[in-house]
Amino acid sequence: MLRFLVLALFAALSLWPQPFALKDGDSVVFYGDSITDQRLYTTFAETYTVTRFPALRVRFVHSGWGGDRVSGGGGGSVDTRLRRDVLAYNPTVITVMLGMNDGGYRPFDDQIFRVYSAGYEHIVRSLKGALPSARITVIEPSPYDDVTRAPAFEGGYNAVLVRYGRYLRDLAVRERLDVADLNSPVVAMLEKAKARDAKTAERLIPDRVHPGSAGHLIMAEALLKSWKAPAIVSAVEIEDGAVKRSENTTVSGLDGLVWTQLDRALPMPVDPKDPVIALAVASSDFTEALNQQTLRVRGLAGDYTLKIDSEAVGDFSAAQLADGINLAVMMTPMTRQAADVHALVLKHNNVHFFRWRPLQTVLEGDGFNTGPAEAALDALEDQIVAAKRMAAQPRPRRYELVKR
Repeated sequence: MLRFLVLALFAALSLWPQPFALKDGDSVVFYGDSITDQRLYTTFAETYTVTRFPALRVRFVHSGWGGDRVSGGGGGSVDTRLRRDVLAYNPTVITVMLGMNDGGYRPFDDQIFRVYSAGYEHIVRSLKGALPSARITVIEPSPYDDVTRAPAFEGGYNAVLVRYGRYLRDLAVRERLDVADLNSPVVAMLEKAKARDAKTAERLIPDRVHPGSAGHLIMAEALLKSWKAPAIVSAVEIEDGAVKRSENTTVSGLDGLVWTQLDRALPMPVDPKDPVIALAVASSDFTEALNQQTLRVRGLAGDYTLKIDSEAVGDFSAAQLADGINLAVMMTPMTRQAADVHALVLKHNNVHFFRWRPLQTVLEGDGFNTGPAEAALDALEDQIVAAKRMAAQPRPRRYELVKR
């Protein structure tokens, strides 16, 4: 009986919502090859964090380098890369995504794999030895697109990357690491997208290696889900002139069909007018999994225009309002606020990139005193980060349902 109760307790705990993995004061470094160097899935993850948890102070550093393997690459040996581009920032959270280049773009080769596995384990040992308290997320490599175009050889190159991903899952168990699968969710999205619109689907990973923004959005979703990211932005239910539910928000001053709402988070800014992004979102569970800002109003009859801050957001029937609408997929003042935050995310990362790559790594060892310039750029980045956090802070919004 006791064993049964213990198992039941563990089962119940597994169903309990887990807190988001990132904490106040965390410093996150994204380490990897050119796919990380694109600064897309990484900046999407940063934007989600700052808009969904505006009270958290989390630092993000993007340290991808095109062409990297587990041994390093154009930015130096792996030990140089780790010292200069990871450990120097004293991170509390590190993600590692390598493998696309390591597999050699050829059928699985056991010798090549042994080099990869040994090199990856060297990276893990180095990180754990230098930063024993850091939380490491190993990322199963994003896919080579063997879906929208025929594989170049039997089985395709993505099958090699999947095999590398299985190894990383085993390594994560052995080394007590976190793991994120950025391969299978993107492949599933590609398959659905191809069925919907084969021509546009080819643009999701244009060169079969480097995803565009739409592919990176789904990759970011996979990483965030591994970090227990919540779906809810806010949720409000109003019935018969009373607030029946308000989650992650405060509703005040309800007077008929007018009220003030102060959400504690912002939606993810997704551009529905971009056909490639729209296809990726429609072919995945991105909206359901990460972007729910719902409003439900019952007890109405007829048709209504929803206004937020005096701006018409959309026209809805009483039935639609009773079923619930998702404001996160609409152009609202909150969506535009989130887009402003994302623009600042990109700006601070561009400043950091310039300080790091053209300045620090190109001129290091040449005897030039780059310290003052680096310090000035660090100060500028700090200003933009502060502006980013300020831009993400909640603002009260006036809601009004006007009968048409």
